[in-house]
Amino acid sequence: MKILATFDARDYEGTTGIYEKYSIRAIIVRDGRLAMQCSREGEYKIPGGGQELGENYEQTLIREVKEETGLYVRPESICELGEIIELHRDIFEPDKKFICHSLFFYCDVLDRQAPLSLTPSEIAKGYQLKWATPEEVYHRNILIEKDSWIIRDTAFVKMLMDGKIRLPG
Repeated sequence: MKILATFDARDYEGTTGIYEKYSIRAIIVRDGRLAMQCSREGEYKIPGGGQELGENYEQTLIREVKEETGLYVRPESICELGEIIELHRDIFEPDKKFICHSLFFYCDVLDRQAPLSLTPSEIAKGYQLKWATPEEVYHRNILIEKDSWIIRDTAFVKMLMDGKIRLPG
């Protein structure tokens, strides 16, 4: 998959291990708006999450989109867009270097919706499905770039806005 960007905090000197994670992200567009998770504070996050044991990328994408947005992915529409890599000291195990591979895929969804199935931390943040233009996402998120996932998702949306990433169709 094409590398779109690498964010390296260079704060992991002296670590003795590596924790590597693959996270699958869904770019869903309807009427020029992106399907996003929006928190109570107004931060936007691209739907998706980590692979579970035995899942392939497509299965992870379909499961995560349904859990976080209630939307049903059309499997035949899935198309890879690129990868963003993040490297930093692991916040849970400071003796480890954390490497996160965020793999972005475009997909279409059906016109039906299931109830959300959020994690306790997503519930605590008040995440819900919100359709927003790339400009709305970008301009809101740059005001609150406090977490690595906000920085990553904002960078991806900016690449979309700048035409560096082309969506199918």
